[in-house]
Amino acid sequence: MRVLTGIQPSGDLHIGNYFGSIKQMVDAQKDSDTFAFIANYHAMSSGNGGEKLANLTMQTATDFLSLGIDSEKSTFWVQSDVKEVLELYWILSTFTPMGLLERAHSYKDKTAKGIPASHSLFSYPVLMAADILLYSPEIIPVGKDQIQHVEIARDIATKFNNEYGDILTIPEFQVQEDVQTVPGTDGQKMSKSYKNTVNIFGEEKKQLKTIKKIVTENVAMEEPKEFATCNVYNMAKLFLEGENLKALEQRYTQGGEGHGHFKVYLGEVMWDYFKEYREKRDYYMSNQNEVREILKAGALKASAVAQPMMEKIRMATGIKY
Repeated sequence: MRVLTGIQPSGDLHIGNYFGSIKQMVDAQKDSDTFAFIANYHAMSSGNGGEKLANLTMQTATDFLSLGIDSEKSTFWVQSDVKEVLELYWILSTFTPMGLLERAHSYKDKTAKGIPASHSLFSYPVLMAADILLYSPEIIPVGKDQIQHVEIARDIATKFNNEYGDILTIPEFQVQEDVQTVPGTDGQKMSKSYKNTVNIFGEEKKQLKTIKKIVTENVAMEEPKEFATCNVYNMAKLFLEGENLKALEQRYTQGGEGHGHFKVYLGEVMWDYFKEYREKRDYYMSNQNEVREILKAGALKASAVAQPMMEKIRMATGIKY
């Protein structure tokens, strides 16, 4: 079964990114044909370009390889290195009613946040449909806010197939219901938009300083504390299991420690959890040409799937004559 996902190069990764999608992507490599690409064309619709986009692309590739994306088990590439996606994007746009795009939530949400309205932002779902349909995946793992994009891809593919036959695979979305919402430092969902993130990589002292900003209840040190509603506990339980988690719960309920103690413990647990990943990242940061070679090899693997598909589409649509 082929699974496909795209990642925008948007800067520093936080633990919400990791537990919300990256870990599932890494785990999927064990028993599925995983396709994962860095969506640098999509990033341009939000105003990223030039040297900034190039740097973010390399940072994202480095971080994902460090966190467990295996180029031997997965096809991992940069979107712009397979040009067929833009050709398919144009062809699919002829099967996309304006009303379908006008109903897309992403355009409304992004312009509401101050991102300038543009054709690329408006037609974003069509490019996403091309990203999906070019590689014939059966499953697209998404959060609930991304379901509509897969539904749009399905609508476009159905219109195309009605015209030219069953060429495009109609994908299914897979909502990861078991993935917990990772709380940010303020208790809301962790998001760069809310400025409440705890980054994965960086200096230990800086990470601990961020953790110490986590909002907690004002309870006397000697008093027992409620762990189930504590933002510190709800971050810590992502990293703990079994007896270690029970021990933390007992520390909460027995009293005698303040939330500051639990914040320091969370910092220690997080720092230890990502130790192996930091070491891999240090290696890749010192060997950026190796990262480029991995991406180049991934693009060749992706092209080996994309090119035959485009040949079928060109024949069917009359582009090839």
